[in-house]
Amino acid sequence: MTDTPRPASPAFAVTVFLSSATKVDRSYYAAAEALGRAIAAEKWVLVYGGNNVGCMGALADGARAGGGRVIGITPQFFIDRKLADVKCDELVVTTTMRERKQTLEQRADAFIALPGGLGTFEELFEIIVGKQLGQHDKPIIILNINGFYTPLIELIKGAAEQHFVREVTWQQIAVADTVKEAIDLLKARRTPAATI
Repeated sequence: MTDTPRPASPAFAVTVFLSSATKVDRSYYAAAEALGRAIAAEKWVLVYGGNNVGCMGALADGARAGGGRVIGITPQFFIDRKLADVKCDELVVTTTMRERKQTLEQRADAFIALPGGLGTFEELFEIIVGKQLGQHDKPIIILNINGFYTPLIELIKGAAEQHFVREVTWQQIAVADTVKEAIDLLKARRTPAATI
């Protein structure tokens, strides 16, 4: 474990936002595990929130099962609660949730959002806004398993139609319905690793 983020790996790194909730439908666990395996199969590095429970745990276990490198980023209080994934190849410990989000963004060359709760929504919107403001130009993919994000997508499209959201920003966000589609979209949109 490290107290501060290390320089990023030269390998292409994908930060995945998702839930650590344990009572969600098993199809979400299966999608998370499949995404972890798919990231590993591409020889990409998985970066995620560093917890060992719920879909987070399934994602990391899938990447490990596929022989992939896993970087977890978690605040100290999750370690204190015994929720941290101590099997990570690298576990970055932050002081606050804000620092965790910043590090998740810094360590990424691209982002994928799986279904999740309020924390996942917050992370997703923060990186979308960052892209809109020109703070980064990293690919963002919403993985719409079971149509989970459809109401949110419709809300954002409606906001764009009414000029609350820039149309060009929304056009830069990709939506995938399956893990394979998400990986294919990312392969088409990715640029050489350029992590901060």
